[in-house]
Amino acid sequence: MQIVSNGSWKGTLGMGLAERELSCLLAVACGQTDKEIAQRDGLSPRAIKGRIESCMHKLGVYKRPALVAEAFKRGLISPMILTLCAIIVGHTALDENPLNRTRRPSERRIETRVAAHRIEAAQTV
Repeated sequence: MQIVSNGSWKGTLGMGLAERELSCLLAVACGQTDKEIAQRDGLSPRAIKGRIESCMHKLGVYKRPALVAEAFKRGLISPMILTLCAIIVGHTALDENPLNRTRRPSERRIETRVAAHRIEAAQTV
C-alpha cells in the first residue's frame, strides 16, 4: 500500500484512484486552488481540474467539499494529526504500568482509608 502526503494530510492509494489523482485530492483537502496545485506540479490548471473531476466521478460526488468528506469517510485520506495522535496513544498504552500511574490526592486518601479499615478489621478478628 502506497502512502502519499501533502501538507497536513496523508492518503493511501485505493478505490481506483491514481497517485496523481490522490495527490490532487490531498491538495484540495489542504484548501489549495487549481492554480496553486498546477504551479506545484508544473501543469495547467485545466489538467488539475480534470484530475479532480476524475476523483469526483470515481467516488460518486460532484462538489469539492463532498469529495473530501467522501474520501475521508472511505479512509482514503486522513489528517496527519490523527496519525500522530494514534502513535502517541499507542506508545503510552504500551509503556503504561498500572503500578506507576500517578494518583490524584483524593484517590490516595480513599486508598489510605480502605487500607486502615482492613487493618482494623484484621486486628479485631
